[in-house]
Amino acid sequence: MARTPPPFAGFEWMIAWRYLRAKRAEGGVSVMTWISLIGITLAVFALIATLAVRSGFRTEFVDTILGSSAHVTVYYTSQEDEIGRVSRTISDYDATAARIAQVPGVLRVAPLVKGQVMATANNRNAGIEVFGISEQNLATIPRIADPDTAQGDITRFNDGIAIGSGVAREIGVGLGDSVKLISPDGVKTAFGISPRVKVYEVVYIFTAGRYDIDRTRVYMPIAEAQLYFNREDVVDEFEISVEDPEEADTYAAPLLQQVGERGLVWTWQDASGGFLRALEIEDNVMFIILSILVLIAAMNIVSGLIMLVKNKGRDIGILRTMGLSEGSVLRVFFICGAFTGLIGTALGVVLGCLFALYIDPIFSLVNYLSGGGVWDPSVRGIYQLPAQLRLNDVLSAVALSLGLSFIVTIFPARRAARMNPVEALRYE
Repeated sequence: MARTPPPFAGFEWMIAWRYLRAKRAEGGVSVMTWISLIGITLAVFALIATLAVRSGFRTEFVDTILGSSAHVTVYYTSQEDEIGRVSRTISDYDATAARIAQVPGVLRVAPLVKGQVMATANNRNAGIEVFGISEQNLATIPRIADPDTAQGDITRFNDGIAIGSGVAREIGVGLGDSVKLISPDGVKTAFGISPRVKVYEVVYIFTAGRYDIDRTRVYMPIAEAQLYFNREDVVDEFEISVEDPEEADTYAAPLLQQVGERGLVWTWQDASGGFLRALEIEDNVMFIILSILVLIAAMNIVSGLIMLVKNKGRDIGILRTMGLSEGSVLRVFFICGAFTGLIGTALGVVLGCLFALYIDPIFSLVNYLSGGGVWDPSVRGIYQLPAQLRLNDVLSAVALSLGLSFIVTIFPARRAARMNPVEALRYE
């Protein structure tokens, strides 16, 4: 008894390869197959490029937040003092900061004095937000104390102020220049409240990587900020860094236990959660849309295979009369279609990975050809289009493309397998 050949035997691959490399005049690969190959390549490329940009944008956006701002902010509710003034300040901040530091997972606690003033220099003005902080705590903020992106000596912080690069550019100052800060909440006089005006030397210029931070933030020694904003022996809030910023909400309860009933907690997710949720929804929608593009490209394989089956009807009839089983015919044409999806996916992966790896020169070229201004940091927050290539994203794109390619290939392959050899040879 003759032994049945195993599935995907060598002769099946040989027949499929002969069909794929045959010229169109010989009834081989049609134009539709080439179109499907190019379509799958471009669809996979677009999917990987989009996933890489999505991952890079979120990573950069979150990193600039966590590297330059508080993971958790603790402040107090308003309360009247002995003479009837309403205040939210914190008086016993050293002791409270020590208690907060004992909470498991807390890495840093920085008392802050905050206020909004106007900075002026060289006949230019800019609205800024002043953060009063100690030199030791300033040196522990990663994006602010980064020597690769900053100018000046952070150890001279107590001799002046540290300003964002956007503020420095807006009012046209550099290291060693003087900046005048004007606060409307100044000294009370017989004629009303006189604005408080003071001049400070710029000793440090930082670049946090976020346009809104670099454009508005200025750091001042905490003792000077207390004097400037009339906050003697008090602070406005605590800036806290934790081990796991993604789980910042879990620190709320233990922190409130340490600060008392007046305490309130505000995490970085509360501040930016709306934007991150919108970004996640957009990512999911984009993935669905690009998946549909991959499906459309894969459907072209059906057209190409149907034409190939039609052209090879006589061959199918001969092979069937020679004893080739329906399963073997199905696998031959499945190999033809799957091979198209496999090659298209591989080319798409290569192009997508190259795009993610060389996005900076590619984006610079696009920016140059368009005359500049393609990426506006004042709108998007960060200064450049980032891309982060992740293995999971690449594998998702490959699985989607190959899965769709293999599934749609089955239907025309089954049509070829079920072709009646008598009907196939009748008109030959």
